Amino acid sequence: MAEHTRNLHARLWDIANTLRGKMDTDDFKDYILGFVFYKYLSERMEAYADAILVPDRLTFEEVEANPNAEKYFEKIRRSSLTALGFFLRPAQLFRVLTKRGNAGGANAFILDDLQHVLNEFEQSTQGIEGEDDFGNLFEDLDLTSSKLGKTEADKNKLIVRVMAHLNQIDFKIEDPESDMLGDAYEYLSGKFASGAGKKAGEFHTPQEVVTILAQIVTTGRDRLRNVYDPTCGSGSLLLRVAKDVKEVEAFCGQEMNPMMYNLSRMNG
Repeated sequence: MAEHTRNLHARLWDIANTLRGKMDTDDFKDYILGFVFYKYLSERMEAYADAILVPDRLTFEEVEANPNAEKYFEKIRRSSLTALGFFLRPAQLFRVLTKRGNAGGANAFILDDLQHVLNEFEQSTQGIEGEDDFGNLFEDLDLTSSKLGKTEADKNKLIVRVMAHLNQIDFKIEDPESDMLGDAYEYLSGKFASGAGKKAGEFHTPQEVVTILAQIVTTGRDRLRNVYDPTCGSGSLLLRVAKDVKEVEAFCGQEMNPMMYNLSRMNG
């Protein structure tokens, strides 16, 4: 097992232990994956913005202090909505809110801001071509639930602990061979799904199997008319096929599990 995968599993286990006793295993799996989505999208946003800001010799985080910040943000917003389908500002990134929550003091309470970020994320996707890709993405992430604690301070403390553990995971979004989202789902499903202690029926396909299947489909071809996966899961097989050929006219995938469907939307 690769080092980054071992680290992922260790952190997910730490998070599960943080939530254990607070709620049912199926519930805290949904909470963990909700925050995994948020962190993953934050990292994609920051990496994309940093890349397009290279000619300006700025990072996304540095734009906040720039005299022309709002002009930069408007350009980045338009570009990212086209390329990614969503937009987050630097102050709304997962790692930034996590740092605030861990800093202590008056700014340590982040629940209201976190809820505002999740609401604004969904609003940023409305009315654009990819709106359906992100609808109701965080519907299972109920930050007001009494399962998180009796008081708002207790809820905030627990959420900050979960985010701090998750913040130490590198999703390797720059690595096309990596499918950390799918791996996270596989691990959580195998360890924590169902109150009866049985493993879930849906599993993430190992990259070795994905590579072989993609090679069977693409060997000797530069272009494909379409590619279809009737049980697409996190979409890793479709992404691998796209990497192995120059052009695919259409991608089609089906997935009945809502959480896995969300994973495929993330990876797409």
